Amino acid sequence: MRNPYDVLGVSRTADEAEIKKAFRKLAKTYHPDRNANDAKAKDRFAEVNQAYEILGDAKKREQFDRGAIDAEGKPRFTGFEGFPGGGGGRAGGFSGFEGFPGGAGRAGGFGDDIFSQFFGEAFRSAGAAGRGAQKGDDVAADLTITLEQAVNEATLRLALPTGREVDVVVPKGVADGQTIRLRGLGHPGRGGAEPGDALLTLRFAPDPRFQIEGADLRLSVEVPLEDAVLGGPIRVPTLTGAVEMKIPPMTSSGRTFRLRGKGLPKKDGSRGDLLAAIAIVLPAGSDEALADYARKRRSQKATAG
Repeated sequence: MRNPYDVLGVSRTADEAEIKKAFRKLAKTYHPDRNANDAKAKDRFAEVNQAYEILGDAKKREQFDRGAIDAEGKPRFTGFEGFPGGGGGRAGGFSGFEGFPGGAGRAGGFGDDIFSQFFGEAFRSAGAAGRGAQKGDDVAADLTITLEQAVNEATLRLALPTGREVDVVVPKGVADGQTIRLRGLGHPGRGGAEPGDALLTLRFAPDPRFQIEGADLRLSVEVPLEDAVLGGPIRVPTLTGAVEMKIPPMTSSGRTFRLRGKGLPKKDGSRGDLLAAIAIVLPAGSDEALADYARKRRSQKATAG
């Protein structure tokens, strides 16, 4: 695996926002849905996701930066530098241990049980890696959801590219185009290693009523002329059913009212707002009384001018 910083094209001093932006751009470019006939794009997509698995996690990034794990997130076996004569992981670097069976400088004299006492799990993990164990490949899938499903954190059935069907709970505060990781639902690992993950991109289905502005929603509400002139209650559609809202007399077309907490959910548990813009609707057909009033108003303006 290449260095994850090189894979994402960011510097070692890049902040979380830079790393996330680079990941999203590359994931979109190499997404399998856009490159169905390009095997290299699939490999590049997997590489990008593996890099973000390291750099997108503050703990793993810190471990990688100090050399505790490699680009695949596996513990590094750093050798025997801590002992006299150590040479960057060379067993022959031991010296001055004549008291151990087998003579000075010969690693074979220690025996696996002594190695295990000194190095524990790191020694065994390095041995497993050497035998060809490799985490399974990730898979990518898209799931289109309605705004109502986002609000209600619905549970949906999804068929993965592996053929497996799973139930997915829409996460709280999900954003359009957000990718979530379903751990262990990718391809099986090799040599007893863990399976890959499923990378699920959630997209909002178009809604003819609402425009999405972050967690806020915007819509146009048609209001009869008489209600706009006289004021009073009107009905406004929301994601959880229509609600009543009062408008003042002489409300102009285009005036926008904010209904707090009627937008999309946020990750902190709060909700965005609904912005309702008034659109005045004139009576259908002929209305002589209204036409006479309009002519009278025009005449008065002309005389005053």
